[in-house]
Amino acid sequence: MAAPGPGFEKGLKMASADKVPMLQEGFAKLTEELKRLRIEERPAIVEAIEAARAHGDLSENAEYHAAKERQAFIEGRVVELEDKLSRADIIDISKLSGTTVKFGATVTLVDEDTDAKVKYQLVGDLEANAKKGRISISSPIARALIGKSKGDTVEVAAPGGARSYEILKVEFR
Repeated sequence: MAAPGPGFEKGLKMASADKVPMLQEGFAKLTEELKRLRIEERPAIVEAIEAARAHGDLSENAEYHAAKERQAFIEGRVVELEDKLSRADIIDISKLSGTTVKFGATVTLVDEDTDAKVKYQLVGDLEANAKKGRISISSPIARALIGKSKGDTVEVAAPGGARSYEILKVEFR
């Protein structure tokens, strides 16, 4: 196997140092989840593993294997949350203003084919929840909206085919 080319280590450092944009609300929720995993879930899973071990033969012990899988999931989630929170770039939308779409903006759109209105807030990947009108900044529709203003039309490649939206309002709240 060939050795990595020049700049390989620099690329690794840059990738690991990338900031993760999020709102204060999202940061607080992730911090609370991390706290819950550390304080409640870890001790509970350790107890479950000890109880399952007490049942004897571990090779055929479904409770033990399920508890170990749960432990692996919890530990993986803790590592992920610690990483994301350590790289968090908290955006205070109360300090944002303007007429162009950017992170944190709430955008009201109208589908040009169906005249259906939708409202989305552009948030970080970990905060996205389409049912609550919060879409990831890295989603196709958010990428199409970035830098646009009221009155602009955007084309978005959607699973059901291309969609065209007109921006009716851009606000920061």
